[in-house]
Amino acid sequence: MKIDRRGAMALGMAGLAAARAAKGQPGSSGRPADPAETIHLWPNGAPGGERVRVTAKVTERSTSPEFHDRSAAHTRDPRMMVYRPAKPNGAAMLLIPGGGYRYSVLDKEGTEIALPFSQAGITCFVLLYRLPADGWAAGPDAPLQDAQRALRIIRSRAAEFGVDPKRVGVLGASAGGHLAASLSTGADRNVYAPVDRLDTVPARPDFALLLYPVISLSEPFVHAGSRKELLGVASAAEQIRAYSPNLQVRANTPPTFLVHAYDDGAVPIENSFLYSEALRSAKVPVETHYFEEGGHGFGIRQTKGLPAASWPTLFLNWAGRRGYLGPSASIKTD
Repeated sequence: MKIDRRGAMALGMAGLAAARAAKGQPGSSGRPADPAETIHLWPNGAPGGERVRVTAKVTERSTSPEFHDRSAAHTRDPRMMVYRPAKPNGAAMLLIPGGGYRYSVLDKEGTEIALPFSQAGITCFVLLYRLPADGWAAGPDAPLQDAQRALRIIRSRAAEFGVDPKRVGVLGASAGGHLAASLSTGADRNVYAPVDRLDTVPARPDFALLLYPVISLSEPFVHAGSRKELLGVASAAEQIRAYSPNLQVRANTPPTFLVHAYDDGAVPIENSFLYSEALRSAKVPVETHYFEEGGHGFGIRQTKGLPAASWPTLFLNWAGRRGYLGPSASIKTD
């Protein structure tokens, strides 16, 4: 994978930064360092890349020394950053950031959630996934290939991570929420040829957390940018239907926790309405929290001073009641 100089620096520094990350210490910039442990998804390269010509790029957008705000575009080497808790409670979560399927916002909806969630005892895996318009043979299924493979790796290596293979969840935000919902409803879709024994492991998450997700790809509530990147400018009605997760919900779709703000100016809150109603109709457990304020893409950092700041605790309470977490899980957001 090729990364520009600025992106390489943003991804993390070798040696001292890796050691600090392993201890949960900040890097020399003051920003949190990335963990030393990274898992590459595909042993012989991602499938269907014969016509891929893009160059991977990670850009640091933050001007603050306190936090990262990196965007990753044109990923060719899909992988996971692993956040191991000091006191694991047996739960694991695959974190899928958004970015409209044009890029992936690694930090706001990835690392910034992984750090406090891991402090609560959850083993977290931040996914850097391929994008559908980069020339992959699978097209709109390329991100789902990565999500399925990632979930299978986590579950197959559960003992190594100190994880219960029956307590592996997924978190997705915005377009990452679309991918997480697609994984929830399409875990058994055969979107790639098995490459090794790991591909016999079930890819279905045991539970899901969706933050302001893209769900419907049809008017009037579609996020047009995500649909364009996923399906192209001209997409047939049957394709739009097939890639709208609310229309693919079945009784075996995992229990889901939904968070959205009414003033979301990018992804209409009706996307969460549609998905929650589909879950309810299929008799799948669902809990929803809709906030007056928050806009779009708030993650954790941008909720300070708003009622939406309570969503991590509300989620932990829900997941704890359902038996996914240890009894003393708590989130620190300050």
